[in-house]
Amino acid sequence: MSVKDHFRKFLIKLLKKILEAPELPLKLTAIPSKILVVRQHNQFGDLLASVSLFRAIKEKYPDCELTLIASPDNYFAVEKNKYIDRLVVYDRRKIFHPEYFFKLKNILRRDYDIAVVPATVAISLTSCLIASFSGAKLKIGPASLNGESNDLAYLFNCRIDLDWRAHPDSHVSDFILDIVRPFGIKTRNFNSSITYDGNDVAAANKFIDGFPPDEFNLLIGFHVGAGKIQNRWSLEKYVELIKRLSSRHKIKFYFTGSSADNAELSYMKEKLGGAGGYFVNKKIPQLAALIARSDFFITNDTGVMHVAGATETPQISIFGPTNPFNWAPVGTSKYFLRKSELIDDISVDDVEKLFEIILKKKIN
Repeated sequence: MSVKDHFRKFLIKLLKKILEAPELPLKLTAIPSKILVVRQHNQFGDLLASVSLFRAIKEKYPDCELTLIASPDNYFAVEKNKYIDRLVVYDRRKIFHPEYFFKLKNILRRDYDIAVVPATVAISLTSCLIASFSGAKLKIGPASLNGESNDLAYLFNCRIDLDWRAHPDSHVSDFILDIVRPFGIKTRNFNSSITYDGNDVAAANKFIDGFPPDEFNLLIGFHVGAGKIQNRWSLEKYVELIKRLSSRHKIKFYFTGSSADNAELSYMKEKLGGAGGYFVNKKIPQLAALIARSDFFITNDTGVMHVAGATETPQISIFGPTNPFNWAPVGTSKYFLRKSELIDDISVDDVEKLFEIILKKKIN
């Protein structure tokens, strides 16, 4: 065992002596007025897929004040979200700054009735500690995930075993509710949700109005980037797909992305002769407002896929190694393609044929 492992084991034992919470029955004895959810360790796509949890809490306790602690890497996924009353960004880089430390301390000491730490792909020990420090009357968190014990399970009064293996094709928006289902907190609506306002709609309209005034019937958005290389469908195939759709339909098209997608967006601009629009480095509510005004959206398996998934716009999501039954957007207008763990096993014909099927269904 390494020095690091010895220190970790020592620290876990020490924290147990100081912070261990008495284990309690899995039930609520009173209607909670203040609930804290700590989900600060995942990417923004994961957080968007967690909206079902916030919705379930509000459906069960509509008058409660719901506070979410997120991170600098994911908080923008739920800016303006209608189910969240207070959004707090936990930035570990600032934790030793006195002003930030005392501000966070005050937030954690808001006399919460319940603190919840959900888990889907991993258990965040930091989230467990934040919930413990909150001083909530009842702390709910994972005892284990897929059979692997949580070293900090003792921080919770209610310790829930979470296991994908029982239902491996469960959607993440369903699975995340397992942490609160024992308390009667649930929902039938697993769709994601992004709240945007008039300013966001105005930004989307301004972008659309910037297209040349040629006649067109369809506005189609594309997201050709992805944080993981294995989740990126071939750029050459995107170019070919756009050329085919342009030859068969009167379309306007645009690309979404951020500075991280500069190489991919530059390639599309070069190969398509500068055609199309580029809605880049925009806030999530603005992006959702634009996609909501579009006729179609085609995307790789990445965070923006979940943004599009929160709208009613017909959508094709292209998958490689990830299980789409776990992660593809939910809804009657949401479709995905997957053939194998190699995303490029999906052909241009595959996407084009599905597009035409959806279009025919939409027209009829």
